[in-house]
Amino acid sequence: MNVALIGAGYWGPNLARVFFELPGCNLHTICDKKKERLDSIKASFPNINTTQDYKTLLRNPELEAIAIVTEAQHHYQIAKECLLAGKHVLVEKPLALNSHECEDLIGIAKAKNRILMVGHLLEYHPAVRKLKELIDSGEIGKVYYIYSQRVNLGEIRRYENALWSFGPHDVSVILYFLGEEPESVNAFGESYLQENIQDVVFVNLHFKDKGMAQVHLSWLDPHKIRKFTIVGSKKMVVFDDMES
Repeated sequence: MNVALIGAGYWGPNLARVFFELPGCNLHTICDKKKERLDSIKASFPNINTTQDYKTLLRNPELEAIAIVTEAQHHYQIAKECLLAGKHVLVEKPLALNSHECEDLIGIAKAKNRILMVGHLLEYHPAVRKLKELIDSGEIGKVYYIYSQRVNLGEIRRYENALWSFGPHDVSVILYFLGEEPESVNAFGESYLQENIQDVVFVNLHFKDKGMAQVHLSWLDPHKIRKFTIVGSKKMVVFDDMES
């Protein structure tokens, strides 16, 4: 499969390496607006095509899939154009910056019969997979509740709040653990450093049979914590990603 990558900044080179090494995958082209980034990534992948205009990728019939690793505020528009061009799409989290845009992309993907995937990479972490195994086997018993913390000091985002920036990891893992969607969700946050961009958010999810989960997200915190706690009727389990 021929794959293109849009975005060669902070996270892009990691995906480029994975695509380059992945069997059955051909990293065809890397795109970024900044020429210096393309020059830098060329040092690692000298035979890869590069471009500063992502629209050329949409017109290229050789490309079957496109991965989008741009700043979050550009995810929706670029993903929409890629899907409409008939490409399979991988978008780094968050998929978009509001639920209406997310639903629109899902609808286009279904109409075009294309794969639309979000980079919820934490679901593939070996420890997360092991926890899922413990839950499904019944070793933990009935899961009463889960809570997670994803906090640190920085990096402060300019366009998305702490929920949209950090939350996709935790929410996706909680849904993966429980294998169901919540019956109700509420979130509360506050903006301290920038107007209308919440620096700290608390999310509460309520599931059937009294199951519940809480997520604490912040880039304005003196601690660096990446932790899940699962409380079951038989056992309790903690996954501390800072210790793994």
